[in-house]
Amino acid sequence: MHELAQQLRVDSVRAAAAANSGHPTSSMSAADLMAVLFTKYLRYDFDAPENKANDHLVFSKGHASPLLYALYKAAGAIDDEELLTFREFGSRLQGHPTPELPWVDVATGSLGQGLPISVGIALAASRLERSELRVWVLCGDSELAEGSMWEAFEHAGYAGLDNLIAIVDVNRLGQRGPTMHEWDTSKLAARAAACDWDVQEIDGHDLEAIDAAYARAQDAGRPAVIFARTKKGSGVAAVEDKENQHGKPLADPDAAVEELGGIRSLSVTVSSPPEPKPFEIERAPVERPSYELGEKVATRGAYGDALAWLGSIDERVVALDGEVGNSTYAERFAAKHPDRFFEMYIAEQQMVASAVGMQTRGWKPFASSFGAFLSRAYDFVRMAAISDADLKLCGSHVGVSIGPDGPSQMALEDIASLRAVFGSVVLYPSDANQAVQLLDAMREHRGISYMRTTREATPVLYGPEEAFRIGGSRTVRSSDADAVTLIGAGITLRECLDAAEQLSESGIAARVIDLYSVKPVDAETVVKAASETGAILTVEDHWAEGGIGETIAGVLAEAGTETRLTRLAVSGRPGSGPPAALLAAAGIDADHIVSAVQRTLGPARV
Repeated sequence: MHELAQQLRVDSVRAAAAANSGHPTSSMSAADLMAVLFTKYLRYDFDAPENKANDHLVFSKGHASPLLYALYKAAGAIDDEELLTFREFGSRLQGHPTPELPWVDVATGSLGQGLPISVGIALAASRLERSELRVWVLCGDSELAEGSMWEAFEHAGYAGLDNLIAIVDVNRLGQRGPTMHEWDTSKLAARAAACDWDVQEIDGHDLEAIDAAYARAQDAGRPAVIFARTKKGSGVAAVEDKENQHGKPLADPDAAVEELGGIRSLSVTVSSPPEPKPFEIERAPVERPSYELGEKVATRGAYGDALAWLGSIDERVVALDGEVGNSTYAERFAAKHPDRFFEMYIAEQQMVASAVGMQTRGWKPFASSFGAFLSRAYDFVRMAAISDADLKLCGSHVGVSIGPDGPSQMALEDIASLRAVFGSVVLYPSDANQAVQLLDAMREHRGISYMRTTREATPVLYGPEEAFRIGGSRTVRSSDADAVTLIGAGITLRECLDAAEQLSESGIAARVIDLYSVKPVDAETVVKAASETGAILTVEDHWAEGGIGETIAGVLAEAGTETRLTRLAVSGRPGSGPPAALLAAAGIDADHIVSAVQRTLGPARV
């Protein structure tokens, strides 16, 4: 194992030297830890990465990618020629690991994510599948300053995840100097022990100690963590435990390779996984929800009903919630499918991370909370897109229309933030039947998708059999005489319809479009309306930045349309009060829409 560890160091040095960038010293510190793991404990078929019985290995310290790629070479998954394409344009061996490599579950590199995601993998394997696989996670000591890591420690201990083993490479040095606790692993160990983990502190360069630690960890009967004291740049005197060597290729890689004993071509036969065991999924029949025209239903309630129904028609659907299930109505799924519901408590980062982990196992996770609180987990969503993850989010209690709870609870940035995620889908249903249809579309869609739901009960506009697709819209009022197009979604669609009725009484015909799919947007319908009516007014319960108005502005600019565009959005800091009062104060209610149309069209049309 010593020779393999030295080869891993050598290949880490060589890969970084070929790229003239990378993190070889962070890789060298963990080489002994990974050599023992691959030689004796990891169970993985590199020829069949899709094998559900494979163990998982997640590099939470994703900057140690040269070490990971050196391991892949030793296992025969890649060759030396590919190893030396590290960080080249077009290479699979990117600066930080991504699932472009079939043996990588998720993209890492944003520190503090690998362990929380691994909790989700371990939850799926143990609670849903009753699998015997283990989840091994290589963590860095610097990332233990991230709160998300301690959300993961807390939840894994609470859930008793005996299939989760964290290996912390405590090499004392971060990017700019010493870490918070340096080699004082006792403080870290005490925290982990308080979270009900089996805890060991070892010399991370002592192969026998590493072997014994792994043997104990895999039989601990609870999640296990090994705090391994190591030296950054281990094995090369010029960089070993030296500051200012982070993220740099070695100055003299040839001398370093010689000091490490030269280039080797050792291979390791990784143990095969056990045969996967079949598992049963509980089922509870739920009828597809439907609502009568005119019935008052909040779209958040429709979300809960629809989610319970989806759990009946698709056994891969799972639900997670951040201790607000009686407000998001995810509790309705929990009541029907308790074995597939995960209460994540007030830990939104861990909730989204768990969902990302579960989807690596083929599950379809729906995660819900107040839209405002999902912002805590935004980095996990951003990285999920890099991972090409299948992640379905629901944010309730959006906009000023939530009323008395006040601005701390009002999601007013969520459309902008989720629109900005690569490849995302953003949906904003305007009634309950539409919400049901769109949630089913989210189930079938693969990628990052987000549904924005409202707190207030509003009248049902559409029949239960009407179809709505991702990327569509619905023109709910139109005529050949339309002089303006009003575009709303969710709560503001009703205000647009009320405004159109008022305008008709003064002789102004207004078209009304329900833009329920904000991304992708139905550009064809918008451009057609602009051409036919000559003026567009958007109304949204959201800040102006990045929302519906800017979406439509982009559509018109792309089409080269010179249509007059007026945008109504929340502009001032809101407070508490009745929903109607808050919509009026924000200037997005029917009366303000009428006034804005009159200003746009001018006195000749009023």
